[in-house]
Amino acid sequence: MTDWATRTEADILAQALRLAPGQGWTWPMIRASGAACGLSPVETELLLPHGPADLAALLSRHHDTLALDSLPDPAGLKIRERIRAAVLARTDAAADDGPAVRRWAGWLALPTHLPLALRLVWESADKLWRWAGDITTDENHYSKRAILAGILISAISLRLSAGAEAAEQFVDSRIENVMAFEKWKAGIRPGDLLANLVTSLGRLRYRQG
Repeated sequence: MTDWATRTEADILAQALRLAPGQGWTWPMIRASGAACGLSPVETELLLPHGPADLAALLSRHHDTLALDSLPDPAGLKIRERIRAAVLARTDAAADDGPAVRRWAGWLALPTHLPLALRLVWESADKLWRWAGDITTDENHYSKRAILAGILISAISLRLSAGAEAAEQFVDSRIENVMAFEKWKAGIRPGDLLANLVTSLGRLRYRQG
């Protein structure tokens, strides 16, 4: 049952990536995606009871997996190189599904969906840090992930609105500015990540640079 559910979720996501650019990140789009996989509306809702929220999480985690699978062995890389590679791989994964990601971002940008958006970008940052070798559990754990989450969502926004070169330049400049960890901690203020997330999701939604 678990294997069937996992495979079927992946099939629905594949259909959603095709349908979302025209239909939006909506329940009707999800039911249409399920129907394309041979599911009834009831079966689709049983598999994805929270509809757009469940599918939003599936897409984010799908891109996390694609990014991690594309990365080399981090052992031969300096920490700066690891973070750079991880962020760029994650932005590339999102860019491959750019039209659907814009709809995804528009849905997540709504005020009622921002808690989920924060959880997903935090989850992505945590996975990238773990690939890079960070297993801290003290306050540094949270500081590092907050900073990387902010860089990541801005980089994805730039990748889709201004292209790969602009995103790469942004990532390089941010890594250069924050690699000294004391600067990372000094630069964090409550609400910064949320404000950055709202701005970046808005840019994704409206294709602003």
